[in-house]
Amino acid sequence: MASLDISTPLIFKINSSAKLRKLFSLKCPYRHKHRPSFSLTNAVHTQTALSFSSRPATPKYKIESEQDPISILNERIRCQHHGKREGSNSKPIMDSEEADQYIQMVKEQQQRGLLKLKGDRVAKEGDVFSYKVDPYTLSSGDYVVHKKVGIGRFVGIKFDVPKGSSEAIEYVFIEYADGMAKLPVKQASRMLYRYNLPNDTKKPRTLSKLSDNGAWERRKTKGKVAIQKMVVDLMELYLHRLKQRRPPYPKTPAMADFTSQFPYEPTPDQKQAFIDVERDLTERETPMDRLICGDVGFGKTEVALRAIFCVVSAGKQTMVLAPTIVLAKQHFEVISERFSKYPHIKVALLSRFQGKAEKETYLEMIKHGHLDIIVGTHTLLGSRVVYNNLGLLVVDEEQRFGVKQKEKIASFKTSVDVLTLTATPIPRTLYLALTGFRDASLISTPPPERVPIRTHLSAYSKERLISAIKYELDRDGQVFYVLPRIKGLEEVKDFLEQSFSNVEIAVAHGQQYSKQLEDTMEQFAQGEIKILICTNIVESGLDIQNANTIIIQDVQLFGLAQLYQLRGRVGRADKEAHAHLFYPDKSMLTDQALERLAALEECQELGRGFQLAERDMGIRGFGTIFGEQQTGDVGNVGIDFFFEMLFESLSKVDEHRVISVPYQSVQVDLNINPHLPSDYINSLENPMEIINGAEKAAETDIWSLMQFTENLRRQYGKEPSSMESLLKKLYIRRMAADIGVTRIYASGKMVGMETNMSKKVFKLMTDSMSSDIHRNSLFFDGNQIKAELLLELPRAQLLNWIFQCISELHSCLPALIKY
Repeated sequence: MASLDISTPLIFKINSSAKLRKLFSLKCPYRHKHRPSFSLTNAVHTQTALSFSSRPATPKYKIESEQDPISILNERIRCQHHGKREGSNSKPIMDSEEADQYIQMVKEQQQRGLLKLKGDRVAKEGDVFSYKVDPYTLSSGDYVVHKKVGIGRFVGIKFDVPKGSSEAIEYVFIEYADGMAKLPVKQASRMLYRYNLPNDTKKPRTLSKLSDNGAWERRKTKGKVAIQKMVVDLMELYLHRLKQRRPPYPKTPAMADFTSQFPYEPTPDQKQAFIDVERDLTERETPMDRLICGDVGFGKTEVALRAIFCVVSAGKQTMVLAPTIVLAKQHFEVISERFSKYPHIKVALLSRFQGKAEKETYLEMIKHGHLDIIVGTHTLLGSRVVYNNLGLLVVDEEQRFGVKQKEKIASFKTSVDVLTLTATPIPRTLYLALTGFRDASLISTPPPERVPIRTHLSAYSKERLISAIKYELDRDGQVFYVLPRIKGLEEVKDFLEQSFSNVEIAVAHGQQYSKQLEDTMEQFAQGEIKILICTNIVESGLDIQNANTIIIQDVQLFGLAQLYQLRGRVGRADKEAHAHLFYPDKSMLTDQALERLAALEECQELGRGFQLAERDMGIRGFGTIFGEQQTGDVGNVGIDFFFEMLFESLSKVDEHRVISVPYQSVQVDLNINPHLPSDYINSLENPMEIINGAEKAAETDIWSLMQFTENLRRQYGKEPSSMESLLKKLYIRRMAADIGVTRIYASGKMVGMETNMSKKVFKLMTDSMSSDIHRNSLFFDGNQIKAELLLELPRAQLLNWIFQCISELHSCLPALIKY
């Protein structure tokens, strides 16, 4: 193979390619086989959409099967708006000074989040957290990312004598698709990242080529634009939240009385969490969104109870959301007992297992404000549950909920205070806490009486299994026996009944009838059942002091966070607890499963849930942390490099800011004044009203203009070329206003756009353009974007060129801060 010495800094020339269009196109393509049907119910700005009559379209102007530039643009606009919050199409009402203040708050919040970032592999370099890898920690065959070259396979480190020197130095050797590269170890430590993928495998689709540097640069650019869009989405959600207002909750003497009922001495971390939540509720006017991360039994519930009391005392309702009925029932019992001294505070449990009459009664009570604290599973998120005056949402173990439930939970976060409790945050939650878009309080100090859980990892053996259970029963304890699936529970029960004939054994899983499951859990909690064979339904929250041995079979089928949670079911008392993790055969385990188990063995001491979640993030990747669209972009560059670009983007968030200008202030000096044909004018019911409606829609926003155009075409068919030119001028003016362009003009072969945007914003826009033709023709000159065309175009072609060009610039808008 050819060899390339990359010991000196590399500079690559970007080679343009037709493939760029494919690389940079939106995940939701402009061209669809079946275009979505348009409905006024989808409209955000219906006041500008004309109500056309039902007169049939004239055959002469029927809609063409081939999509024209306006149709393609309309689909892109619809695609970008798809799935966003209702009303998010228009920018927040915020002046520049206020925006500066909020952006500064976000940056400060991010810095606080970064301080919580722990882990040996993360070193601080100035103000940027680095995810670079130490070359000496790599093993032969590991995949790595070189910042300038791309993805390669690490071969090894060995001494070599550089040209013109007699002294040998250490080089890192990396294999690429078309050759071997070497670079000094010192340089490698500044340039290399470990390559991880956001899925089950760590193997990249292809290795980069040393001879095609442009391909890697395009991958990086695509990742950077994806990151920018993600950061802006978070910024907009965060700013929207910051703009919400509610009066601070009052501090009352009753609060001190409530807290005095806590029978234990709080740990330092617990005290800080109490203070954090109290400040959020009583000193801030913006709704709380705080993550309480602490191991099982470390006192997260007490933090939630105090928050609930504060909110309920002020006359507002609280929803406590749990992933399983077992956990919901436990929360209900704990809350009911703690609030028993306050008979005016009404608590209820709502679940799908209740009878219809009982459920209807509770729904009415919730609606009319006669229930203060409502505990339940995802039933609470249903459309039939209407709250009278909801003030607080407490979510226990958010990672256990499905995508739809999480979206519903997210919708609450813009209007009510939210407290999320977890032992092992999912990567997305952890990421939001680390980037500062969520407040986080870590409870990592164990209560004084807690002792670490001894973890035993081994291949399955009947002898070991019987020995572990016998040890626990001999000290009058109880045992959890967990399997990954319902199938197999009864077989295990039959086997154990033969071995322990005089011991009460029961089975529990989510498909049992409510009463049956409830009775089983009650008997286990009371100590009547000694061995509980179950699925991971017991994963969250169960507090059974006498159960101090857990056996987990087929451990390779559980996630790291699940295993950590399951292990936390034991060791809740001062007795030493044991967790026995059995796998079928090490040869059957994937590399990822082995890594998970090694991480769990390492995290034996108490209070390591947060660090374990970070390990989980490194092992299994972000998954759908950013949603499906960005997962591919993460895979293009690897998680570590992607995460570093993310933090860099966050630290420079104010540099990528576009300030729109009023629509009326935009001048389009192109000397193009199309005349509509008389037969088309005659076909229109009210030509002047339609022309004025088009102008009014354009003045409102791009979404309204898109609606107007689609309604026009639906009623009258595809417009003639002169009407299309008129619409294009309106689109050009609207898009120019959105991206801060105040004037567009043409002079000979030169097109100019006067703008208020910065050079950095211009570069981000051009980097994300899918058309080589437009990107290569544009350059930034002072306060203008200019393009030198190859020849002077006829007016209609010039209008179309400008329309296409400004459409591409406008398509980058989701990646820019728009205040």
